[in-house]
Amino acid sequence: MSDDVRLRDVVEADLEVFLEQEHDPEAVRRSKFRPRPREAFLRHWTTRILGDPTVFVQAVTVDGELAGNLVAWWEEDRRFIGYWFGRRFWGRGIGTRAMELFLQQEKARPLHADPFEENTGSVRLLEKHGFQRSGTVRHGEDQHIMLVLDH
Repeated sequence: MSDDVRLRDVVEADLEVFLEQEHDPEAVRRSKFRPRPREAFLRHWTTRILGDPTVFVQAVTVDGELAGNLVAWWEEDRRFIGYWFGRRFWGRGIGTRAMELFLQQEKARPLHADPFEENTGSVRLLEKHGFQRSGTVRHGEDQHIMLVLDH
């Protein structure tokens, strides 16, 4: 039996789960993303994500349970995509299905993503959906791979 992966709008109650996922030590290690303190996290989500009409965000559910999120936003003149899934949803094809559903709704192209270079699962997920490597970018001390989806 396969997992039933769906997208839905984010509701305020989702934010506590997203906060917990962002603070997972293994997710932090793989993404090289420093988790934010609770108040900063909630402020970011309510103002910069949910409060910005140019941001497209969807919650990902698996069999009705909240598994993570996908987000598309503008950085200057480039549209970026990002995502975060709870660790127990990794390695089951959930990210692949969720990304497929998200890209059907997010029509802006090109889309950019810049995962940490050692996060091979994230790089593989993006490449599976047609993102192609276009170089590298540094975030602090860490090197990230720039990937672009043109179509």
